[in-house]
Amino acid sequence: MLTLTSASSALTLFPECKTQRRRFSISAAADDKFPSFLPKQMEEIKDPFARKLATRIERLPVNVSFSEKSIMSSCVKPLIQSNQNPVVLLHSFDSSCLEWRYTFPLLEEAGLETWAIDILGWGFSNLERIKSCDVASKREHFYQLWKSYIKRPMTLVGPSLGAAVAVDFAVNHPEAVENLVLIDASVYAEGTGNLAKLPRAVAYAGVSILKSFPLRLYTTFLAFKGVSFDTGLDWVNIGKLHCLYPWWEDATVSFMISGGYNVSRQIDQVMQKTLIIWGEDDQIISNKLAVRLHCELPNSNIRQIPDCGHLPHVEKPDSAARLILEFMQNHSCQKKAQLAPTEEVVY
Repeated sequence: MLTLTSASSALTLFPECKTQRRRFSISAAADDKFPSFLPKQMEEIKDPFARKLATRIERLPVNVSFSEKSIMSSCVKPLIQSNQNPVVLLHSFDSSCLEWRYTFPLLEEAGLETWAIDILGWGFSNLERIKSCDVASKREHFYQLWKSYIKRPMTLVGPSLGAAVAVDFAVNHPEAVENLVLIDASVYAEGTGNLAKLPRAVAYAGVSILKSFPLRLYTTFLAFKGVSFDTGLDWVNIGKLHCLYPWWEDATVSFMISGGYNVSRQIDQVMQKTLIIWGEDDQIISNKLAVRLHCELPNSNIRQIPDCGHLPHVEKPDSAARLILEFMQNHSCQKKAQLAPTEEVVY
């Protein structure tokens, strides 16, 4: 059963962040004003947290080398600025920033400067003129967005395949990443495997199945533990909103035939302090791989969330937010201790 508790206890973790605590409204409103670029089916979503976060999605122009024009890139920007470096939330495979609908408000109410970013090829960016959505394109796009708007080293959070995106980015742009949080990380898959060898026509047929309602309903109930049928239906509709764009199939096929993410050889190159979070009852990725990842990452801690499936930030947002906050607090304290001048003792 999904729980979302008050973040009042977490507020004490960052007393230096001078921001007035705002109550995050959870009441569904028929007059929610969604951005005009969102699919009209957003109006049919029942989840009040998804509706609320959707009102804050915006598109920012991002210049990249593989497009003559700026890519209007979707994200949720922070409402506050703090003295702490920002936390930046990625999403899982073929998803969007709405995946963070429950955990985002908890992090923000705790005083964190919080971003939720749509990875190129997924989410709600305008990809009408984009032909390439391979790993290199995704990395360059994210880097240019970070360089243009975020501009500070970040705590980068990646769930599932988003963890592979985060590892790849941290290794290639270490100056942009201060810490990593990897949630039920999909970092040992060998890219898209044999799917990369499919003829393009067959790849398009496979992608059309990927967005089918029965398949997404099945994966939803596989990913989460104890979700009601009605909730599962709404979560499926939230998860497939971005698939309604006319460019979604092209972007997904581009990623599929490019080979996808294969970051297993990059893991030992990650130098950033890393928190590994894992749902104890993950039915998609074995928690044995969590132990392996912990052993292979040179500077990592691991925490499991009991009675939780593949995406803790959706299923157990209070637990996920608390672990992220504690991790950032501990890192902040360590930094201050290292920077504090030592007193010279004179005899």
